[in-house]
Amino acid sequence: MATLLVVGGSGFIGREICRLAVRDGHEVRSVSRRGRPEVDEPWVDRVSWTSADLFKPDAWRSRLEGVDAVVHTVGIISEAPTDGVIFERMNGDSAILAALEAERAGANTFVFLSASVKPPGLRHGYLTAKRRAESAIADLDLDVVTLRPGPVYGSSHPTLPAPVNTVLRLIGSAPPIASRLGESRPLPVETVARAAHRSAFDPDETLLDVADIRQRGR
Repeated sequence: MATLLVVGGSGFIGREICRLAVRDGHEVRSVSRRGRPEVDEPWVDRVSWTSADLFKPDAWRSRLEGVDAVVHTVGIISEAPTDGVIFERMNGDSAILAALEAERAGANTFVFLSASVKPPGLRHGYLTAKRRAESAIADLDLDVVTLRPGPVYGSSHPTLPAPVNTVLRLIGSAPPIASRLGESRPLPVETVARAAHRSAFDPDETLLDVADIRQRGR
């Protein structure tokens, strides 16, 4: 059994990673702004949930003690600049900070959920922040794995609006159409979570694109 910390574990992809890790018998911890999610499923009781401001590491640094791997799933698709919720900070700085803390704590692996493309209608800061984080953490003294999925859809608690989530699910379930989209191919949350979970404990690749994630997430 290993110990996993999911940064953003109460979110859309994060909670699925937590569920998989619990299923496999690992000790699972989560740090997120919301703490424990409102999910009535047995696995939730087996995760140690911490509600904290990620940008105040003194409040959650103890969660890294004895951790083998850290998965960072924090990210936003909409901004609230007056509250400091912007792409540069949430999609970029949060990953860099978490990776530095993981290195300091002696974790073996850090998995970063980046992105392959910028969703339509968003400013370029969405993707440039993630690329900046990728570059900043690449040479840290631990195994760093970056996943670059396309749009991610799911059957419950999706991040995207319901109509968009439905369209992505329909595209994803039609291989002749989905295969033509390349790095913009939609992926189910279960596939992305499995790939991240497996990479946390078997970091045999440093960068997984959409095709790699599909293969590893089967």
